Amino acid sequence: MASLNVGNLGEYLREQRRNAQLSLRQLADAAGVSNPYLSQIERGLRKPSAEVLQQVAKALRISAETLYVRAGILDEKERDELETRAVILADPSINERQKQVLLQIYESFRKENGFETSSYAESAADEDTTVEGPRTADAGDADQKQNPSS
Repeated sequence: MASLNVGNLGEYLREQRRNAQLSLRQLADAAGVSNPYLSQIERGLRKPSAEVLQQVAKALRISAETLYVRAGILDEKERDELETRAVILADPSINERQKQVLLQIYESFRKENGFETSSYAESAADEDTTVEGPRTADAGDADQKQNPSS
């Protein structure tokens, strides 16, 4: 994990706030933090928690992961992996079992290509039963059993 780079984070936050045409006070109110605290973050004097960064990201309507990377809490590779997972999990066209199978296949390919899995990925994989490789016919068969009209 990278070290905290609060100066870079502060500059980035200030730029995003100005692009959103928000005053420091408006952003502080929207994020639920004090005006002086947000000012100190922007000036690189304070190291905000992940929770505060998430609140600020929500208020600015930007990705919290981007702020985590800027703050050194998350590295770029972890962010890419989390974004891939989020897209898969948000897809309404596939059911929950298919999403879990797809995530497990994704992890197996990452491992095969020499990438470490994040602790988030490992915990998500532990919650579900292990699948022995891509068996799309079985996933489709399961859907047929659940919804025979398809």
